[in-house]
Amino acid sequence: MDALNEPRMQVWVDADACPAVIKDILFRAAQRTGLALTLVANQALRIPPAPHIRMVQVPGGFDEADKYIAERVAGGDLVVTADIPLAAQVVERGAVALSPRGERYGKENIRELLDMRNFMDTLRSTGVETGGPAAFGHADRQRFANQLDRLLRARAR
Repeated sequence: MDALNEPRMQVWVDADACPAVIKDILFRAAQRTGLALTLVANQALRIPPAPHIRMVQVPGGFDEADKYIAERVAGGDLVVTADIPLAAQVVERGAVALSPRGERYGKENIRELLDMRNFMDTLRSTGVETGGPAAFGHADRQRFANQLDRLLRARAR
């Protein structure tokens, strides 16, 4: 608990597909603020030595990291994920979800994003070429850093 008797925000990272540059931003933020940061992945990841930064390796398998996070996330936590079904579970539990590209998932947009994701998945399963996301770039990194900074400043108030 912090000085205001509010639970400390935990940051969870769906780390298997999270870009290294985003993990670096999160490491710096955690070291600067003392933020509790947990990376969850199917493989071991290197993390900086800090008592509030940890790495959890889950068994290999479909959505194992997502399941681990979804079972443990609490209201007020932050989850970094590009997985929209996980983001929907996070929002439902009262936490905030943020994509590595800096898109904030919330009650106002998660249903639409989930419906679009499911529609595109249906198209792909029928053989329609839908393409993939644009290459991750500097603007994505900057948008993520700005959104993370806004969330941390709001939490500090």
